[in-house]
Amino acid sequence: MSTHHRNKPFARYADDVVVHCRSKEDAERFWFELEKRLSELCLELHPSKTRIVYCKDDARQGEYPETKFDFLGYTFRPRRSKTKYGKHFINFTPAVSNMAKKAMQQEIHDWRMHLKPYKTLEDLSHMLNPILKGWINYYGLFYKSEMYCVLKHMNRALIRWAQSKYKRLRGHKRRASVWLGKISRRNPQLFVHWQMGIFSGAG
Repeated sequence: MSTHHRNKPFARYADDVVVHCRSKEDAERFWFELEKRLSELCLELHPSKTRIVYCKDDARQGEYPETKFDFLGYTFRPRRSKTKYGKHFINFTPAVSNMAKKAMQQEIHDWRMHLKPYKTLEDLSHMLNPILKGWINYYGLFYKSEMYCVLKHMNRALIRWAQSKYKRLRGHKRRASVWLGKISRRNPQLFVHWQMGIFSGAG
C-alpha cells in the first residue's frame, strides 16, 4: 500500500481491511492487483466478504447494489443526519451493527441476573457497570441512539431480577417495571445507562 497505493487511505484490524478508492474503476483495478499480490503469497481474498461498496451520501447520489458494510462492530451506510442549524442531509456514517447489538443482548441474557436474587441492585451495578460503560464508550461514539435497544434490554433483565428477588413482584411484570422505574429515576447514578436517561418502565 505504501509503495503502490499511497493515494488510497485504508484501515486494517487483523485480516479485515477497508480501502478507500476514488471510483468503481479504481476499486476494480485495485481488487485485481490485490488478488494477484496475495496469490504470490499463497493467500486469497475472502470470497463473500470482499466487496465494492458505494459510499452514498448527498454528494454521491448514484445507484449501486452495495451501499453498506460492517467493520469492527459498526455498520457504515447512508444515514439521515442534521447540521447544527437543523438542516437534514444524507451522510455516509457508522453506527453499531445489528450483529454487535445481538451479541451484547446475548451477553446480558447469559449473565442470568434473574438467577442471582441474593445480589443487591448495588452489587449488580458494581459488577456490570464497567461492561456497560465500555460498550457505550465504544459503540456510542456515533449515533448513540442505536444503542438504546441494548440498554432497554438491560432494563428488562433487571426487571426479571427484581421479580425473582422480591415475592411481592413475582408474576407481576408491570409492577416490577414501575418499581424499577422509580428507583432508576431516584438513583440514576446506579447504572451508567440510567445516567443517559434510559430509565426502566414508568416512574
